Amino acid sequence: MKLNGSHQLLAYADDVNILGGSIHTLKENSESLLPATREIGLEVNADKPKYMVMSRDQNAGRIHSVRNDNSTFDSVEEFKYLGTNITNQNSIAEEIKNRWKTGNACYHSVQYLLSSRLLSKNLIIKIYRTIILPVVLYGCETWSLILREERKLSLFENRVLKKIFGSRRDEVTEQWRKLHNEELNDLYSTPNLVRVIKLRRMRWAGHVARMGEERGVYRVLVGEPVGKRPRGRLRRRWAN
Repeated sequence: MKLNGSHQLLAYADDVNILGGSIHTLKENSESLLPATREIGLEVNADKPKYMVMSRDQNAGRIHSVRNDNSTFDSVEEFKYLGTNITNQNSIAEEIKNRWKTGNACYHSVQYLLSSRLLSKNLIIKIYRTIILPVVLYGCETWSLILREERKLSLFENRVLKKIFGSRRDEVTEQWRKLHNEELNDLYSTPNLVRVIKLRRMRWAGHVARMGEERGVYRVLVGEPVGKRPRGRLRRRWAN
């Protein structure tokens, strides 16, 4: 399918995203999408299409709906694409929040395994690394972490590790106490959650750097924005 103008179509299975510079172009390209899908035996669900405006202008996305010949597109402030939340403010904070919430739910679903005395510690750690961590780290290669989010992720991991390793008897008071974070790091002896995210980001950066200039991801990495930036402190970028 040919799109009008220098715009892109992101398609994975039956999930299709149209990227454009204006709502007018979005309407034209969405109208081109409908007959193209019919040619291959697919039908667009009239209730599902949504659109989102990403702009520094707070009034840019106030249009409540966009109509074409066959359906109406409602405006949204965020949507989920391939399991990742994308917001109109281009903020990754909400996605990180959802990731550790989902990881917390996964932790509670297997909590009885982590506290089991019938399984070895090595096996329990493998359960943590193969079941819980992939849920938390999904899409982390594109995250731009700030200190507050790093602390939340570390807090989540320390809570899980304390459940795995249990308590320790104090040699002085002979009372059972929870392990300190330094003791957890020594026992776990594996890069912590924040470190793993940074390592994956570096691996993804190398992968993107080896792409050709025709790839959109590469152009985003090396491209320079045009125009003036707004007042205030600079947002933390992925490259930082």
